[in-house]
Amino acid sequence: MPETKVRVRYAPSPTGEPHVGNIRTALFDWLFARNKGGDFIVRVEDTDQARRVEGAIELQKESLQWLGLDWDEGLGEKGESGPYVQSERLDYYENAVSRLLTIGAAYKCFCTSERLESLRQIQKQQKLSRLGYDGKCRSLKKEKLQKMESESIPFVVRFLMPDEGISQIDDLVRGIIEFDNDLVEDFVILKADGFPTYHLASVVDDHHMGITHVFRGEEWVSSIPRHVQIYRAFDWETPIYAHLPTILAPDKTKLSKRHGATSVLEYKERGYLPDAVVNFLSLLGWSLDGETEIISRDDLVGHFNPLRINAAGAVFDIEKLDWMNGYYIRELSAEELGSELLGFWTQFPPNEFDMIPTLENAVEVARLVRERLKTLSDAAPLVSFIFKNEIVYTPEELIQKGMNDQQTHNLLIKVREIISLRDIVTADEIESDLRKLAGDLDVKVGQLLGTIRLATSGQRVSPPLFGSLEILGRDRVVVLLDKAIEMLTGDSKS
Repeated sequence: MPETKVRVRYAPSPTGEPHVGNIRTALFDWLFARNKGGDFIVRVEDTDQARRVEGAIELQKESLQWLGLDWDEGLGEKGESGPYVQSERLDYYENAVSRLLTIGAAYKCFCTSERLESLRQIQKQQKLSRLGYDGKCRSLKKEKLQKMESESIPFVVRFLMPDEGISQIDDLVRGIIEFDNDLVEDFVILKADGFPTYHLASVVDDHHMGITHVFRGEEWVSSIPRHVQIYRAFDWETPIYAHLPTILAPDKTKLSKRHGATSVLEYKERGYLPDAVVNFLSLLGWSLDGETEIISRDDLVGHFNPLRINAAGAVFDIEKLDWMNGYYIRELSAEELGSELLGFWTQFPPNEFDMIPTLENAVEVARLVRERLKTLSDAAPLVSFIFKNEIVYTPEELIQKGMNDQQTHNLLIKVREIISLRDIVTADEIESDLRKLAGDLDVKVGQLLGTIRLATSGQRVSPPLFGSLEILGRDRVVVLLDKAIEMLTGDSKS
């Protein structure tokens, strides 16, 4: 028989920005689908209408597109298994609930929230081994059920859990996982508002969409008996599960906002490259060989195997991400990095810039600062002087240690003469000229370069000076030197 085509799904809820854990799951789904020549499906699980956040699905879409995780079905309603939004699939769930009620695998529960809260308090006091619903409405007599229905008393529908036996799966990450059925309460599958719960909707959708493998976080392990029993009730084939490890902060607690950014799009805004983020996220629980850190997208697809996912918590180390992103930046050509920088500055205009850079400007900057960057956002503070209308500093800052104002004035005059006599300023030639000038003026090279750096950038620390002068160009450097001379003496040379 032909092998069943792999079909996996990423099923976000529109309750906020996509977090690192969500997108790590999407990445593993995508890698597995691409490795197996299968389908990657994106559907929206929005049955919890109270928590729905406007625009959240667009953020999910933006995150996937930024990382290059293209989907075969789903968002945008491409594919033949739709609708791909749960709130548009209510007929599927109503039919499923009706069938479960008919075969006696579910029942209507009319218990009020007050009774359920009282029950919880009693169970806590008695320290019972089985907590949760006590099955009061399991055996309602037909007459009483009809009476309550005729009076339109609000109800939910609960799944009838077996009182014996076990629910078991062979998890790709954790091996055999099993639960005693008698320890699991009769859980709600249809809420009073007519919307299904996650447990029912997820199973129904996975079945109708032909999902073969389910990747999800380990927080869903406790749902295994519920889902297994729903599949059994319908006599449907259960998909293969892979429960992924929790993502931890460096202090080994669960990653949260107090540890820094958790939204994937925040990393886009900070200037991380998508290939670096994909590489980094892939190693949160999975490894190629336990040693290799830098893995191309093609190699990730070619070698991804869920059996190499570790069940232990995966530590999110921002320093490792910074290192990895820096590596990917340095692997880009100046032209490629320039294009990335220009795109980044266009989408997230730096506050430091007064002028709009051109692609040529961005490529020049890339050559200048590539070795110093961990993220794209690191570039703007380094080169802001190139794109500012005015550079601010005080006359006192111009005067280097061991020099006086007259020496500084003479130095600036000589530098201006050298620069103005050139048709163009090139880094190599101006470096040779200025080092020779330091000897002629009997000043240290560091003193001379420190003065020029302040005069042309307003900074004590800047990118390589000679390359910076080349980017600024002769005419602008002369104007900046004139300003420095005027600040010292009130006498501008022209």
